[in-house]
Amino acid sequence: MTQPISIQLRSCSRTFSHGNVALHPLDLSIHPGETLVLLGPSGCGKTTTLRIISGLEAPDAGGEVWFGDRNVTNLPIEKRNVGMVFQNYALFPNLNVAQNVAYGLKILHMPEAQICKRVAEMLDMVDLSSFAQRPIQALSGGQKQRVSLARAMAAQPKVLLFDEPLAALDAKLRERLRVDIGRLLDSLGITSVYVTHDQQEAMALGDRVAVLEHGRIAQIGTPREIYHQPANAFVADFIGSVNCVLQSDGSESYCRPEDVHLHLTEQKEWRGKVIHSVFLGQNQRVFIDIGTSTPLLADCSAREIWPLGQLVGIQVTPEAWFTV
Repeated sequence: MTQPISIQLRSCSRTFSHGNVALHPLDLSIHPGETLVLLGPSGCGKTTTLRIISGLEAPDAGGEVWFGDRNVTNLPIEKRNVGMVFQNYALFPNLNVAQNVAYGLKILHMPEAQICKRVAEMLDMVDLSSFAQRPIQALSGGQKQRVSLARAMAAQPKVLLFDEPLAALDAKLRERLRVDIGRLLDSLGITSVYVTHDQQEAMALGDRVAVLEHGRIAQIGTPREIYHQPANAFVADFIGSVNCVLQSDGSESYCRPEDVHLHLTEQKEWRGKVIHSVFLGQNQRVFIDIGTSTPLLADCSAREIWPLGQLVGIQVTPEAWFTV
């Protein structure tokens, strides 16, 4: 395995026709061997950033892309040695599983014996060894995505890029494949960039997460940092649910629903009334009227019973409060 490389974007922006700015000038450093997740809503610039890294999109004049100490700004994707995994798999329907994984290696004119060995290694890595001769049309969505991943890794790329690879899968399969990809990336130690709009996916896979808003990075940090210490209200609200509470001095403080604790006693300093609850299986979300325009959210044990109209005492762990 070759040494992982760093990626640097220097003043990379992207403006499309009619002056539509998809990405404002962006400086971004991705550490060797880390998985950086680009997270944000549709139209925030995350896919444009990924395409600039890959070479599928060119930055506006003055922007530069560096892989390690090499300026790759003017190199097309086929010269950058990157592997890409797409949402729609991008597999060849007329080729079987092994032939799809081997395709890029044939383009590189690798000897046939080496191709067979490499394909076998990749299919073993993604637990598809017994599917080598299977037609692509006979695979499930999760299996197709594993083939796509094996093909992306076959040529031993310096950089692995993921463009919403799990978005088309059902929730259960998405969760299982997310764990598999996370373990694989940990074992490979390859520099990876992963685009998603799914907060849980970002938290599970990212060594660091860059949250994008309107073509700019709103915050970059570890999953714990952006969840517990969000830089602004947009990040706080986008990364999970959040309560915004007006304090007695007129300032706004925030806390997460899991840090709100309910008590049957009304002897607490802070009180409210249960107006709604949603059972979620592993827990329940309780909505409490505290006299503000929006209810307070509390995540409670699924086994607790909080009837509508119940008066409750409310407690938030002091260190759970944060400001933005």
